[in-house]
Amino acid sequence: MAGDRTPKTVGTVWGLLVLNTLGSAGAKTIVPLPRSLIQMVTMGALVAAFTLALTVNLKLRIRASAYVSLLTLLLVTSVISSANLESGFGALFRCARLALFVGTLWLLSHWWDGSTTFVRHHIRMYFAVLGLVAAGLIISPGAALPDLYGGRLVGALWPLTPPQIGQYAAVIIGLTVLLLLGRRTDRKGAAVVIVPSLVLLALTHTRTATLGLVIGLTLAIGSLILTSAAARRFFTWAVVCATVAAVGFASVLQAWFLRGQSKENFSSLTGRAKVWDALLAEPRSTGETLFGMGLGDKSFGGLPIDNSWLAVYQEQGLIGVCLVAAVIIVLGGIALLRPPSLERACAIFLISYCALASYTEAGLGDASPYLLHLALAASLLAAPAAAAATPATDAPDATPEVPRRRVPQWARRTEVS
Repeated sequence: MAGDRTPKTVGTVWGLLVLNTLGSAGAKTIVPLPRSLIQMVTMGALVAAFTLALTVNLKLRIRASAYVSLLTLLLVTSVISSANLESGFGALFRCARLALFVGTLWLLSHWWDGSTTFVRHHIRMYFAVLGLVAAGLIISPGAALPDLYGGRLVGALWPLTPPQIGQYAAVIIGLTVLLLLGRRTDRKGAAVVIVPSLVLLALTHTRTATLGLVIGLTLAIGSLILTSAAARRFFTWAVVCATVAAVGFASVLQAWFLRGQSKENFSSLTGRAKVWDALLAEPRSTGETLFGMGLGDKSFGGLPIDNSWLAVYQEQGLIGVCLVAAVIIVLGGIALLRPPSLERACAIFLISYCALASYTEAGLGDASPYLLHLALAASLLAAPAAAAATPATDAPDATPEVPRRRVPQWARRTEVS
């Protein structure tokens, strides 16, 4: 496996996984799209991804992966919790979707070698999604900045919510900055990705994505400070610019951060805390406490839960919560044990971003962009495949052995005489 080149089909599979995790619920689009059609596209993308991954990996060569193993256990827990059909037949459908998602990751693990190959696939695909968002903004600014969402940017061509757009923008900004610091891309190419993504992130007014980007980059660049002069320079300038912005634009930043909300609404995390309190106060049997209610739409009482840990507790119980916590702890522990490198920094950024976003966003217990981000981190932390032993005869300085020829008896006699 050490000498294998990653086929182009693998990039296509990764792109189809991105398409599947875009979801089917969101803002109203310019051209109304039936939710059934969107679900058909996203689910079809997942089936196509699994089929292509199986086609390109017919020998079923996989790599040992603690991350995908934990996801497999989470899948088993989801099936157990969904089997009683408390959440309806939709729970079994979501289990089938999660099974295809995990199965595709197992097939792709063959090419997880600790390189930045999948980072580039990740950036390209989400940048294409943001390009679709920007196109919708240009075509119909009113539909892209609706009053229903308080003037925040949404997807006008494909139904995407402000938190989704903010998440995609923040993730590719962070990864591109790290590639630039590691000299894996040039400044012009990085600017093409970073500048428009920053504009879209600002238009979404998404606090979680912004804080995740800042904190994630701080931890990632901090892991490079001792070994990278570029990281040290960037960190210094970032601190200076942040200080100037905090002093000179404090009122503007505060207004952007509060989004016109009252202090009461802000302190309750836009009403999330009320849903969380009601969820925790709900009486449950022992089985429901351990295994949950089955995979659902990440809501409680008709309102979104917007917290990965409570959503997992609701749907997969305490066992699911422990498995998700193990995912974060294992990936974080492996990252800390790796020597400083660009790949390690990218993994630290992704892990810290997902961990922070899990407090106000759901998605760590089901097929979602967050699980895809963590899969990318797992691919970056995978140890490079050991090079196959080269036979001595293949070495460039090896002297080929000359075969001995049998000398006839008459020739030996002539030589003696």
